[in-house]
Amino acid sequence: MKKVMNIQQLIALGGMIGPILYTSIWILGGILQPDYSHIRDDVSSLMAVGAPNKRLFDFMQLTNIILVILFFTNLHWAIDGGQGSIIGPACFVLTSLINIPVVLFYPLDEGGSIDSSTAQMHIKLVMVMALFGALGMLAMCQRLSKTSGWSWYGTYSLITFIVTAITGVIASKTAGSEIMGLTERLVVTANVQYIFVLALNVFNLSS
Repeated sequence: MKKVMNIQQLIALGGMIGPILYTSIWILGGILQPDYSHIRDDVSSLMAVGAPNKRLFDFMQLTNIILVILFFTNLHWAIDGGQGSIIGPACFVLTSLINIPVVLFYPLDEGGSIDSSTAQMHIKLVMVMALFGALGMLAMCQRLSKTSGWSWYGTYSLITFIVTAITGVIASKTAGSEIMGLTERLVVTANVQYIFVLALNVFNLSS
């Protein structure tokens, strides 16, 4: 008899699908737009004003955001029945919520430039998201290091935070350069794999 997934697992599955969707955006971008360079161009350029596949990638990004918001909203209770600190999951939810207006109202200018106030707001909001994301990882490190079945993920959270911080500095130093796309992908890959592995563990422990 087949075992049906419970609600916790379904939400965790969405938490795994979200990062895959986001990664698919820039993979598809390279396929659908021959002039798009994974080394030179950032992911946000694919959703900039006038981008040829903006509607498709906006839809994929918004779907990703909704899935991870559902996952992070449930995360506090999924770990240890909600006994630990809510700061980590709350930071992740806030990060994802900020990402909604980034997609809907504050795209980069045509070609990925940041000349307008709208595009500059895009950058500012992304920086705020990065801050809350980093705080979330540190909070999760503290919480999970003392939680049964999750102690390894406390260390994993700390390692991911360090990697994200280092790659984030590198990305900021190379902004606008010919390798901007590559260095940005180092940062986002560290973040999306963190969400995926976190969701995967919730999925496995909820069986």
